[in-house]
Amino acid sequence: MNSTLSGFVRISTLVFCLILAALSLSFTGCGKIRSAIHSLLHANRSSKTRPSPHPGHAVTSGPRLAIILDDVATDPAAADAIFALHYPLTLSVLPNHPRSAQIAQEAHRRGYQVMLHLPMESLANETPESQELRPGMPPAEISSVLNAMLSTVPYAAGVNNHQGSLATSDPRLMANLMPALHSHNLFFIDSRTTAATVAYDAAQSSGVPCTFRNVPFLDDVQEIGAIRRQLEIAAKDARERGQAIAIGHPHPETLHALSEFLPEAEAQGIHLVHASDLVH
Repeated sequence: MNSTLSGFVRISTLVFCLILAALSLSFTGCGKIRSAIHSLLHANRSSKTRPSPHPGHAVTSGPRLAIILDDVATDPAAADAIFALHYPLTLSVLPNHPRSAQIAQEAHRRGYQVMLHLPMESLANETPESQELRPGMPPAEISSVLNAMLSTVPYAAGVNNHQGSLATSDPRLMANLMPALHSHNLFFIDSRTTAATVAYDAAQSSGVPCTFRNVPFLDDVQEIGAIRRQLEIAAKDARERGQAIAIGHPHPETLHALSEFLPEAEAQGIHLVHASDLVH
């Protein structure tokens, strides 16, 4: 009996030690699990602080700034550089180029807003596109040309003029264009390539949601320092007026300046929004 009892004690002690070891490992494992959960939560919180091209909700208060990048469509590498910025920018895509549809589709898929960069005749008619709106066009032709352009820029939510210093100053052409835009539920932004433009007034008269570029073009001078100064003017106008629309182009210098400016603007409380957020 003594031998049996002694064996039982030894076995009980061994079992007790195994239970303690198991509990110790369990607590250690729980600690590791807790640590892993903490890390995941921290990573999730961090990811929410990173800029995203998908605004979580419509911003209705505070200074708002929309930045439109024109002339997108000819260089996929430039589009990729825009996508790398991860901010809610608006891409205005030229129609009828081999990559127009591809870039518009990819921009939409990534959460960027797409616009049709609508070619219009300029006073100097510098480097005209294959199709453009010209004074004297009848309404049916305007509608046909617009439809053809939109077919190459899928997901376009709005329109702004490419060039157009002659076209946007023609009251008849603008009056005939706006009902066509209205039928497609498109907003209009006047790029204001001429002081004589009547495009914004025509859009308002036709009930087309609209606004206009109200700060200087960002990159008339293609130098990073000069572009930074224009961006600062845009930020200042957004703070003073409540909102601002700036237009630039996907030049390397512009994209470099934006990569520095956008985080700073956000840190200063300026809300970066899509162009559609500022039309009325």
